Amino acid sequence: MTPTPLSSLYRPSLALLTDLYQLTMAYGYWKQGLHEREAVFHLYFRKAPFEGGYAVAAGLALAVDYLENLRFSDEDLAYLAGLTGSMGGRLFPDDFLAYLRELKFTCDVDAVAEGTVVFGNEPLVRVQGPLLQAQLVETALLTLVNFQTLIATKAARIRDAAGPTDQVLEFGLRRAQGPDGGLGASRAAYLGGADATSNMLAGQRYDIPVRGTHAHSWVQAFGNEKQAFANYADAFPDDSVFLVDTYDTLEGVRHAIEVALQMRVQGHELGGIRLDSGDLAYLSKEARRMLDAAGLPEVRIVASNDLEENLISSLKQQDARIDTWGVGTQLVTAYNQAALGGVYKLAALRTADGQGWDFTLKLSEQQIKTSIPGILQVRRYLGEQGKPSADMIYNVAAPTSLPPSPTIIDPNDATRRRPVRPNAPFRDLLAPVLRQGRLVQALPTLSESRALARQEVESLDASIRRFLNPHVYPVGLEHSLHEFRTQLMLERRPVRPG
Repeated sequence: MTPTPLSSLYRPSLALLTDLYQLTMAYGYWKQGLHEREAVFHLYFRKAPFEGGYAVAAGLALAVDYLENLRFSDEDLAYLAGLTGSMGGRLFPDDFLAYLRELKFTCDVDAVAEGTVVFGNEPLVRVQGPLLQAQLVETALLTLVNFQTLIATKAARIRDAAGPTDQVLEFGLRRAQGPDGGLGASRAAYLGGADATSNMLAGQRYDIPVRGTHAHSWVQAFGNEKQAFANYADAFPDDSVFLVDTYDTLEGVRHAIEVALQMRVQGHELGGIRLDSGDLAYLSKEARRMLDAAGLPEVRIVASNDLEENLISSLKQQDARIDTWGVGTQLVTAYNQAALGGVYKLAALRTADGQGWDFTLKLSEQQIKTSIPGILQVRRYLGEQGKPSADMIYNVAAPTSLPPSPTIIDPNDATRRRPVRPNAPFRDLLAPVLRQGRLVQALPTLSESRALARQEVESLDASIRRFLNPHVYPVGLEHSLHEFRTQLMLERRPVRPG
């Protein structure tokens, strides 16, 4: 057993952040002489999470960091050299390991900017380059983009529920799936709309504002609640928020008011009180009434206790007087959906002569799992006031040009067709990020991606943003791509005798 199970996990090389079958396929491609054949893969999800109408793309900055630093260290290669197969022989020969020693990532990567709203079947990342390299990075890209997108989407929904003026604080580290889950969730939650985090490491690494109050143990340590509040105010005279429900919530509010008035005499103001249990609607109304009556209308009311978007919406409908929402477990664990379910599929492979493309298709008994062939781009058409009206997935390698008024066809239901109005304004979502493995332009900062996420979500119609039975945003295949995909499906699906 390793004596340093945490620190040894974070090291310069993350080349082994992958599944075994990526390396066995890589060896197979190399052995068959296919490793340099140009390939195109797309990363996408099939259905928006949380039974919602959209997702917020996230994780690209982490993915780029991983790709730019992809190297196999001596330690990695020594580990691979020691792996054996079922008959006891070495799994990977020395000459393949020597190839990996010199490997650098040289693919082209196009991607949707972090913070962009995205929908099912739309590529978030397109990787084009040597088959071995593009295959090898599948698992790492999925774990980085899937989780970040999932949490950013959850945070955007919570931000929507809280409204534009309330504060949303992410308090989830202690309930996260381990240190990396907590750190990644804090980043994605901030991108998706949280205002601050309690996670100090995330604050340090990602320059996220940090916020916090105190625990029940602070009150218990002093025995007397009022004295505990006074002592905390002595330590933080301009940054105090008192947790008032250790014993009796409304009595705790009274003690907080008494200490707040003493603080005012000394030239300081109480920042807020926190409610962490009980009937939050009732207690917040009573607390607000008491604070206002005492001349403390600026004292904020913070609520916590397993909050998520639906409960926040309910409390809002009950006219709860909460203006700061501390959201922990339900956010960082993406409660009620454990994973995004993103996939990474091969869509094109250079012909042996290097002159054209073989477009590939993964068939399935379920239509939703049948992949889309081609080198794909997403075109977002804009309607009134520049708001998104429909997205079209098309093949940039198709020999024919796009018509001025295309028709988009639902990839899961060919009877659902939507014409795009002639010469409608648009923007293409996938933009160059890496060329030959090198960054071609600086990535946005986390704060810039956060601002984009808010702008993007607010641009969606309210029917798409609602939590219950959201309207389905139109996403479809360009007509000729639909026809080509259908043709490939018919050609490659075996005909079974009746």
